[in-house]
Amino acid sequence: MKYRNAELAETLRDIARGNGLMVFLTGAGVSAESGIPTFRGEEGYWVVGSRNYAPTEMATRAMFQRHPEAVWQWYLYRRTLCNRAEPNAGHQALVRMERLLEDRFLLITQNVDGLHQRTGNTPGRTFPIHGDINTMRCSRECSRDTYPIPGSIGDMDRTSPLHEAARQALVCPACGHPARPHVLWFDECYDEVHYHFESSLRAGERAALLVTAGTSGATNLPVQVGSLAAHRGIPMVDVNPDANPFSRLAENEGGFFCQGKSGDVLPWMAEVLAEGSE
Repeated sequence: MKYRNAELAETLRDIARGNGLMVFLTGAGVSAESGIPTFRGEEGYWVVGSRNYAPTEMATRAMFQRHPEAVWQWYLYRRTLCNRAEPNAGHQALVRMERLLEDRFLLITQNVDGLHQRTGNTPGRTFPIHGDINTMRCSRECSRDTYPIPGSIGDMDRTSPLHEAARQALVCPACGHPARPHVLWFDECYDEVHYHFESSLRAGERAALLVTAGTSGATNLPVQVGSLAAHRGIPMVDVNPDANPFSRLAENEGGFFCQGKSGDVLPWMAEVLAEGSE
């Protein structure tokens, strides 16, 4: 198998035996292997009134201000799909690697589905840089706190209207004003408080090895983390079925492109790390 690279295996064993920080950066491709749609296709579009809206229009503060119920319906439907999905072998391998490396492990994820955390990656070592679809916060920012979306809301399908119980539950517990999904919208910027902006950049500055998996490098913060690692000349590994900007960056800097699914490659990496830890 092409990803079973002997030089990479030795690099992983060196990490296991050393003191360096191993940073993982995951994207939608990891979740897609659990059956979660990327929402760029048919599942992402949403009808409001008589108009069909694309994800880049729905996932905005501007849309929430105009049509808050429609935005909540869309996110609650997405949340239902995410919560019905099961972790895959890639998720399980990341938990195993965290247990092997402990404080030398850090996971930065673009995925809002919570599957990493549900599988067992710990909050202190997991940065969900685009938020968490199972949480909400005050739309007026009365505080920095986030809250679980009440379980009483239940599942939502594409045709479910927002029922009265949901309307009453989707409010800020602190001030009573409407709550919003705790996700990064297209017309918003990263920050540290909600999205681990500075912490992620520091991880790129400290990493001894950066592994990107299931992401093509299309969003700003992951690109910055990858660029920092490349500038420092540390080893980089890209795990993806197809060539992409991260794979080219890794190969240009003497790193590795592991062409394949994260559910295949990450378990192999976990096995090599375990051998190096013995």
